[in-house]
This record gives sequence, structure tokens and C-alpha cells, in this order.
Amino acid sequence: MEEGSNRWLNRAVWGMAWTSFLSDLGHEAMSAILPAFLAALGLPPAALGAVEGAGDAAASFMKLGAGWVSDRLGRRKGLVVAGYLATGLASGFVAMASGFGGVLASKAFGWTGRGLRGPLRDAMLTDAIPADARGRAFGFHRAGDTVGAILGPALAAILIPLGTGLPWLRMLLGWTLVPGVLAAAVFAWAVPERARAHPSRLAFRDALKAMPSAFRDYLAGVGLFGCGDFAHTLLILAAAQLLAPGLGAARAAAAGVALYALHNAVYALSAFPAGALADRFRLHRRLLGWGYLAGAIMPVMLAAAFLQGHASLLLMAGIFALGGFVNGLQDTLEGAATAELAPQEHRGLAFGLLGAVNGAGDLLSSLGVGLLWTWHPAAAFFAAAGLMAAGGLWMARKP
Repeated sequence: MEEGSNRWLNRAVWGMAWTSFLSDLGHEAMSAILPAFLAALGLPPAALGAVEGAGDAAASFMKLGAGWVSDRLGRRKGLVVAGYLATGLASGFVAMASGFGGVLASKAFGWTGRGLRGPLRDAMLTDAIPADARGRAFGFHRAGDTVGAILGPALAAILIPLGTGLPWLRMLLGWTLVPGVLAAAVFAWAVPERARAHPSRLAFRDALKAMPSAFRDYLAGVGLFGCGDFAHTLLILAAAQLLAPGLGAARAAAAGVALYALHNAVYALSAFPAGALADRFRLHRRLLGWGYLAGAIMPVMLAAAFLQGHASLLLMAGIFALGGFVNGLQDTLEGAATAELAPQEHRGLAFGLLGAVNGAGDLLSSLGVGLLWTWHPAAAFFAAAGLMAAGGLWMARKP
């Protein structure tokens, strides 16, 4: 541990977990309300895809530069607080939007803040914990994050039917900024930071060259897996189609949303044990590779179901649960492995590179699966499984 106390579950870890819980509670509730809000504005379904795509692109672009800048400044906390505040305020800006342009700009602004804070927060988390507890600390943090991601949509699902019309949706969106702004306040108050004595002075290109070969090899595996690791919100669409023959269209759509809550719950439950297991055996990369290989089973199961033309509710529950388990393991161990492989003086850039590679992979995989889906869903998921398995084999060959 370079900074922090001798205990891994210290004030910084608790503060970051609570911060992420509040932030996810707000912006996941906003994301759940957004489709109904866009429909109330008279916008087509394609508008939602454009808004989500713009947000992800803004976050990925910001991650790459934010980490490098923080390495040069020697301090990260102020930028992290600003990032959380931007994400929280974005919900209020969406609530005031009167058309597509306002929603798009608000979402991009909020996700720029998300991209700013992510790699810097992970670098601060690494600095605050012992080296032999990185898996547990990242797992604990990701679990707090995901509990917010479960409760946010759940609250939105309860509140949306209690009112009607655009004014009601605007009010709900306005309230979602409260936990987002509280998240920034909690981080500012609860998370300590020590300035680093020798911040990096390298130019961006030189800092990239300074990354060790082991970290480059690791990013190659992350990127290969990511090119098949489609957004798991597509599972909701798959469930709606595969369950419709047995349940009917309306009940199948509702079941898809409920199964996604199961996905997030399994994520929250799996994150900490995965990190603790990796710490125990010091096999962050190999365990991550095995998780990637397990993740490749999920699209194979989906492809088989689409070849049959239907699926049982039990089978879909297993698919969603497997997806949540793999995501919990993936997010925890990718953070821990990055902390282990990255040089301390370039840790912010390392987490920024991880975020950018994951963002590019998410975009390519989701676009690829979406395009192949129009031809045949089974082809889309078999292709995704092949890329995910290749990334797993690449990663599992290293300890």
C-alpha cells in the first residue's frame, strides 16, 4: 500500500462505496425513466440509442485523457468530485429538456463527468489499500455501486405509474439529481487524498510508451474479450423475444426487466467473493481469464435458444444470472489487475486506458451484435461467444 491505512476496509474505501451507491441510485433511475420521457416528448425509439451512444462515447473519450492529466497534476480528488457533480446535475438538465437536442447534450455532459471520475477514483482506491487486498477492495466498491444500480430502476418502476404525463416525468427526473449531488458531497467529505511527491511529467505519447509490456498484453486480452462482450441490456430484448411464445408479448417484456434486476443482484453478490478469491491465490489475471471463458457460455446458450425459437423462464433466469456473475467478476478483477500491473506514477493513465479499451469494445460488440441480429440472432451470439472465448484464452495463459 502506497497510501492509506493498514486496513483495507478503511475510510476511503467506505467513502467510495457510498459515493458510488448514491451516484448509481440517481443515474440508473434517470436511465430507467428516460425511455418514457423520450416517448412523452414524441421522440422515436431510435432517439434512445443515439442518446446512449453519445453518452458512452463521451465517457470513453474523457477517460483516456483524464487519467494522464491527473498523473501530471499529482492530485485527483477535485477532478473526481467535479465528475460526480456533473453526472448528478445531468439528471436535472434532462428534466428541463424540451427536445432531442437538450436530452442529448445533457446525457453527454453527465457521461463526460462519469468518464472523468472513473479512472481517477480507481487510481485513488488503489493508493488507499494494501497491495494484497486489491481484489477485495475493488469487489466491495463494485458491490456498493451495483446495489445502487438495482435500487434506482426499482424505485423508478414503482414511481412512474403513480402519475401521468410529461410534468410527472420531469419531476421524477428532477429528483434523481438529489442522490447524484449527494454523491459528490460524500466523496468530498469522506475520501482523503495525499498529494504524490513526484507526479509524472511525461507527455501523453511518452507516458504510453512507459507502460510495461505485461500491461499492454493484458489490455490486448481485455480488448479481445470486449469486442464480443455486448451490452447486457440486449438481454432484455432477447428475453422479450424468446419468452413471448409462452408468456405473450406484454408479460415477456415485463419478465425481461425483472430478469435484468436478477442480473444486477447476482453482480452485486459476486463482486466481493471474486476479489477475495483472487487475493487469496494471487491469480487476478488467470481468474479473470476463466471468468471471460465462463462469459462466453452465455451467448452460446442464447444462440441455441434462438435456433429453437423459444426459451423457458428458468433458462433465461440462468442466462441473466450467468451474465451478472461474469460482469461482477470482470469489473472487480479488471480493476485489481490494472492496479497490479500499472506503474504507480502512471496509474491514472492506466485506468484511463482500461476504460477507453472497454468503451471501444462495448461500442463495437453492441453494434456488431445489433447488425448481425437483423440477419439472425443466433449468428450474432455465436460470433460474440467466439470473441469472448478468444479473450478468455488470451488472459488465462498468464498468472
